[in-house]
Amino acid sequence: MSNPIVIVGAGLSGLRAASLLSELGIKCRVLEARDRVGGRVLSTPHPNRSDAGKFDLGPTWFWPQHEKTMANLVKELNLETFDQYTKGAMLSERYHNALPERYVLPENSLERSVRFTGGVQSLIEAIENTIPPGIVELETRVTAIRLDKTGAITLDVEHANGSKEEVYASAVILALPPRIVASHIEFSPSLPKNLMTDLVNKPTWMAGQAKAVAIYDHPFWRESGLSGFAASWVGPLQEIHDASPNTGSGALFGFFGMPAKMRRELGEDEILKLVIDQLVRLFGPDANKVSSILYKDWSGDFETAVEEDSNPLRDFPVYGKPPQGGVWENKIIFAGTETNSQYGGHLEGALQSAEQAVFEITNLKNKTLLR
Repeated sequence: MSNPIVIVGAGLSGLRAASLLSELGIKCRVLEARDRVGGRVLSTPHPNRSDAGKFDLGPTWFWPQHEKTMANLVKELNLETFDQYTKGAMLSERYHNALPERYVLPENSLERSVRFTGGVQSLIEAIENTIPPGIVELETRVTAIRLDKTGAITLDVEHANGSKEEVYASAVILALPPRIVASHIEFSPSLPKNLMTDLVNKPTWMAGQAKAVAIYDHPFWRESGLSGFAASWVGPLQEIHDASPNTGSGALFGFFGMPAKMRRELGEDEILKLVIDQLVRLFGPDANKVSSILYKDWSGDFETAVEEDSNPLRDFPVYGKPPQGGVWENKIIFAGTETNSQYGGHLEGALQSAEQAVFEITNLKNKTLLR
């Protein structure tokens, strides 16, 4: 393997794969189209207060009692975490023009979930710090992957300044959502029909969703015995949680019930007005004293979503490893949370898929050495 392993995508899977390969002394390059690392992990600070903490607009938590890969990595990287706040009553908003109902859930009815101090981005940064400098290349878009008759792999790459490059690889780890692979990258020869069908039929986790985070000076709802957890059949948010960091400021975040098309038609300003109106209905007039509000619609993110992802998911997708790639077998390896069967859609799935990809690379390397 004289050429490096090329990893396409610098999200959690891609960075973890690069970290593990580097640890094993295997040459690699990470090519990322965005101008940042993290992929769907996005932790954003308060626009005017750097001391207010960071707020997750992508994944938010994990479950250490079930997700051992993540729990072990957090311990290995010495990352600081804290339990998701769940003390107090939840609210249920069932009907228009009706007061929200208040419920005290039985003790231990909610499974313990854990958040990162500094947001999930702190995990991304810690992994990135384990990778030697120069391996991760931002604003570097892979447009095509070619395989010649001798088995040599070439990637066509475009840089932010418009320049183009050919990158040679001994194997490629595609650490991207399957639909993004199918939509954004041209393969020569083409991927087998059954593989392409599998990629197109795997919805990108979170791609049809949007998140809003309302930030306050302090978590005022806790003073009223509320946990910040709410469910709504009215909207626009259908599920709300306490998103307060452990810095003293308060925050509520919610997932939207309305489809992506409706969000686009309404526009961000109108949507955020509806969000604040809903929070006031649920949590009282203090919810109007918002310090800042953050919003991320993943359905409009070119590096995350394709048009098919605008359709709301009705059931949890069936994820898992794509089928063998015909002539591309052992040349391209898929990673990412959508390729993990047990924890698809979770950070845990992203980590396990990276470990599996590196395991396959080391097997290929050992076979090559034995020839």
